[in-house]
Amino acid sequence: MNAFQELNLSWYSKLKELPSSIGQLNALQKLYLSCCSNLKELPSFIGQLNALQELDLRLCFELKELPSSIGQLNALKKLDLSWCSKLKQLPSFIGQLNTLQKLDLSGCYNLKELPSSIGQLNALQFFIYKTSTT
Repeated sequence: MNAFQELNLSWYSKLKELPSSIGQLNALQKLYLSCCSNLKELPSFIGQLNALQELDLRLCFELKELPSSIGQLNALKKLDLSWCSKLKQLPSFIGQLNTLQKLDLSGCYNLKELPSSIGQLNALQFFIYKTSTT
């Protein structure tokens, strides 16, 4: 079970929460959850995915928050939260993502401010934060 490097659950609209067994996928590098329209939160065990490099949460319209354990994803290079329109805040621990190169927050209309720790993302090369069409 630990041999999985990529898990694609995109468009699985009935998904409301991730099974805890995903936290045991030590070799998982890519987790695609885009268009999981009923996913409301990520569990704290997401921080156990030490090899995770890409986390795609695009169009997860019901996602309201990220767990603080997201700061433990030491290999994460790409985090796509675009159009997570109910996302209200990012945890301050996001600044611990030293390898993060791409962060997309476009369409996150309820995200009113960014944590100051976002300035610690030294590897960041691509950043989109457009919350409105005006």
